Order: sequence, then structure tokens, then C-alpha cells
Amino acid sequence: MKHPVFIVLNEKGATLAQKLAVHIPNSEVHGLKTRVSSVDVKFERTINHIQNLFSQGHAIIAIASSGIVIRALAPILADKTREPPVLSLSEDGRSVVPLLGGHRGANDLATIISSALNINSAITTAGDTRFGIMLDNPPEGWRIAGSDKAKSVMAALLNDESVNLKDETAVGVDKSWLLNAGLPFSEKSAQTIRLTHSCSLEHNNDLVILPSVLALGIGCERGVDFKDLRKFIYSVLEENRLSVAAIACIATIDLKEDETAIREMGSASDLPVRLFSAAELEREITRISKPSEHVFDAVGSHSVCEAAAFAAAGHDSTLIVPKQISNGITCAIALSPRIIEPMNVGRGCGRLAVVGIGPGSNDWRTPEATNEINRATDIVGYKLYLDLLGTLIENKNCHKYQLGEERARVAEALRLASEGKEVALISSGDAGIYGMACLVFELIEEGLSGDVRSEWQRVEIRVFPGISALQAAASRIGAPLGHDFCTISLSDLLTPWSSIEKRLKAATDGDFVIALYNPVSKKRRKQLGRARDILLQSRAPNTPVVLAKNLGRDQEKIDVINLNDLHVDLVDMLTLVLVGNTTTKRFRNAGGAESVYTPRGYTVEKKGIK
Repeated sequence: MKHPVFIVLNEKGATLAQKLAVHIPNSEVHGLKTRVSSVDVKFERTINHIQNLFSQGHAIIAIASSGIVIRALAPILADKTREPPVLSLSEDGRSVVPLLGGHRGANDLATIISSALNINSAITTAGDTRFGIMLDNPPEGWRIAGSDKAKSVMAALLNDESVNLKDETAVGVDKSWLLNAGLPFSEKSAQTIRLTHSCSLEHNNDLVILPSVLALGIGCERGVDFKDLRKFIYSVLEENRLSVAAIACIATIDLKEDETAIREMGSASDLPVRLFSAAELEREITRISKPSEHVFDAVGSHSVCEAAAFAAAGHDSTLIVPKQISNGITCAIALSPRIIEPMNVGRGCGRLAVVGIGPGSNDWRTPEATNEINRATDIVGYKLYLDLLGTLIENKNCHKYQLGEERARVAEALRLASEGKEVALISSGDAGIYGMACLVFELIEEGLSGDVRSEWQRVEIRVFPGISALQAAASRIGAPLGHDFCTISLSDLLTPWSSIEKRLKAATDGDFVIALYNPVSKKRRKQLGRARDILLQSRAPNTPVVLAKNLGRDQEKIDVINLNDLHVDLVDMLTLVLVGNTTTKRFRNAGGAESVYTPRGYTVEKKGIK
């Protein structure tokens, strides 16, 4: 399920949603553009927006009438086993109704909301109202095998029939959620609930509920194929009559953090990958079946797969599948006497998302960027850019930096990710255009063996694009980028001015439309005038120049001037300068609005356009 979204249609609903958003992690508030001011995302067509969110898999909490939501979703309802949660919350905050996906999270969300508002939730799913449990959606640490069996078992219970309970789990496994629900159990019943970590053909007619008590330890040579790894692991599970649904996590040595096959195995099996240092694995040496000097020489521990399985399953765990080997892959499985909580063992795989958030407006932030920010536990960036994100980063660890501290903020993002955190490094505009993305790879490449920075090379790096300032500026004034264009930064802090001059001359010789980034700063006041003079050597004084300030923000201002009127006092650090080429035109329409465009060269004739 993707992050929950509140749908609000007016300011009263927005206020209620923002009050509740702090209780629902990673939630967003989406509001009707014509009626709300400060929300994460604005939309224009309510029905279309609800349908799009539903199709994308977002949980929806609509602060609106149930009728609006029902009419919006009725035409696209298809498979209730895949549909995300949908709730309707009254504008006065007095009633909340789970409409869809009760057993897929809607009832849980309703319970959170009702608790926050001190109201009763209108939960109507029978199992919840009668017994307070959902057999097809057990609590954290439990999974079911074959959700179709849950329906018949629950139907029997609701018909006041008893069911047979076969408990094959250890005494230490907490089963109170089921045992204390008041279900009528009888060994004579034909309907059976089986609690077990194994899988067998004899269980085919049972509702099998599995506790996460297995830790799967994996070791492998570099570059093994994911398909080979998956085939081997599943063959080991089948041979030992173990269910993948009972596995709590995949455990391995931290040196394998960047091993693609292991990451893909975790993703394909919906299992977290937990990492242990060589020193942590070496503490398990007394329990290892066959310590290996060869492995120790290679990674600093006498075992990887067995030691990792033990480390994840706990000090009193049992090795039920000793080290298995196949084509450069090893695995072992340990059984814990209690449910394993993956987030409390080892550390996770680090991930750094370098995110472009656009020029400043929420409307210009892509859904992909928003998803990545929601996913992150830690947010790193220039203070101004983080402040623009508003409520989107509430309840997250924010690491704010001043202007000019680019290297420090990138190093901090990499450090956090190398500790196993989910990190989002924020850039305005597009992260790959004068943004933080290039510096991330530069610092990783600088990492030396033996230095802490060498750990950065194992971190998963993803770059997520944003709308660039040049795109935003162009859209505000027309189509000045309609033909070939280039970008040039006037900052000579890292690039010699002589190189910048060469680029300016080459761009004018090539007759490119030019976007000038970093035109001025508090200390750099002469470069813009020099750039103008170079451009005037081959371009007419009346060449159109677009000055775009504070794009996407309340103080946004777009001006069009002539090239010979371009002076330093007209721009600031938040201004993008677009200089037209020799064909760029400016004109005013009948209503007086000014536009700038650069023709692509299409032939226009009196009889029409070819």
C-alpha cells in the first residue's frame, strides 16, 4: 500500500486533515485547488483525482460525503483483494467509515482516526465487530498461507460454529491476539486453524497462519545471478518443508549490502535484508557447524550464512538448516523461539534518494519525488528547500544546512545512508542540473579503501528528476526553448571565469538560447555584466531576455527585457535568466499578455501551416 492521502474540499477539511496527519505516518493532504490554500498537493477535478489515487494504490481518507467517494470509485472497482483502503470522514470529525479495504488497512486507519478524535469508528466487517480480529490480516509478525481459507473459517465462526486450533509453534511465540479473542475452539471441528512455520501437503485444507520465526542467512560470491539464488533458496525451503511466509528477514554480512541478487531476493519475497558486521558474525563462532578459515581470510568472519542466521534469530535460536552450498551460494536457516522483529536486528540496507522537488511549488513536484520523500526516514538539504516541503517532512529527521554547504550536506546524506537509513537528499529544480546528484557520485568515487567513505560505495543510489527552473521559466512566458538551447552557470567559485567565457562565446556562435544559472550572489556582482557584453558582440541589443524570480512561490515575478538593459540590480540569487537567440520573438496578444517564443523553423504559408 502506498502512502495514505487525505482528500479535502475546503479549508475546514484541510484543518482537520492536518490535525490527523501527524497520527498517520507519511500521509499527505490533497486539496481542491479553488478552495484550499496550504496543502501538500492541489487538484482541480475531485472525481478524477480520487480515481487516480485509487488506481495507484494509495489509501484514501476523504473528508467528504460517502456518496462522493462511492460515485467516484464505483466504475473502477474490480478486485477486492488488491484494492487499497478507502475511508470517508465527516467534515465535523464526528464519524469515520471504512468503505473499502477493511482488512487491508482501512479498519486500522479508522481506529487511529477514531482514537485521535475520541469518536467511534463505523467498522462493519463482521470478524472485527464480533471478535475484534481479522484472520485474513493478522497482526505484525504473522502471515497467512492461502487467504481463501480464511473466508470459510470466519463464516463458520460467525455461524456460531467452533474451529479446531492446531498450535505447532514454540511456547515463547505470542499468540494472545488469537487465543484471547474468544473464538470457540474444538478438536472435533472440520475447520482448522494451524499455527506453524512449516508447509506440507497435509495442511492444504487448513487455514495456515505462520509466525515470523525463521531467519534466512545468505552468503554468495560476487555477481551471482538472482534467478540462480532464488531457485536455490526455494529448493532448500521445499526440501526442508519450510514456508517462505515464516521467514522474518534475510541476513548477511554488511559487505554484501550492494549485492544485487540479495537485494532482489528481498524485494521479490517481500523480506527485509538485515546486515551484520564481520565482528558481529564472529561472535557466533561457537555455534557454527563448520568454521571456515577461507571465509575468514576473505571477509573477517569464519561464517556468513550460519552466523548471520544465528545473529538475526537470537542467542537462543536453533539451526534447523545448516549451511547449504550451490554454485557460489550458501544459505542456512535458524529458528527463533519467538517472533523475530527485523528492524531490531542488525541494520538495514542504506539507500540514498537524490530528489529534485521542482522550482518551489507543490504543483511542480512530481508524484515520484513525493513518494521518495514519504519513504525516507531522514531528509537532508538546504534549509530553504526543506522549508518549502512543509508538512510533508513532519515527524522526519531533518538535517538542514546553510547555503554553500553542499559538500557537507552530501557527506551527511551518504553517512546516514551507510548506517542503513532511508535518506532523501533534496535539490530544487532537477537534482541532476546544477544539483546535488553529481556531487554524490563525486564523493563516492573519492572514497578510499580503509576510509569510512569506502562504505558509501555500497549504498544504493537513486536519482529522481524534477522540473528544472529553466523549464518552469519557459512555461511561464511561452516557449523560448522551442529550439536548441544550453545552460551556463555564471558562478566562478568552482569553474574558472576563462572557461565560462569560452562557453558563452561558443553558445553565441552556435546561436543557442541560453539559460544563465547563478547569475549573481552577494559577492559576485560583475559576472552578469561581462556575460551580457559577450552576448552583445553577436546578438542584437533588443534580443529578448526573460527574468524569472522566485518561480513557483508567492513572490514569483516574470519580466521580459532587452539584452542591452540587462543589469545586475535587476536580478538576485533566486533569478533565472533566459537569453533568446537571433530568432527568438516577443509579442503581446489581444488581451495584452506578453509571450516569448523561439521558432522551430516550420514553414508558415498564407493558406495554412505545413
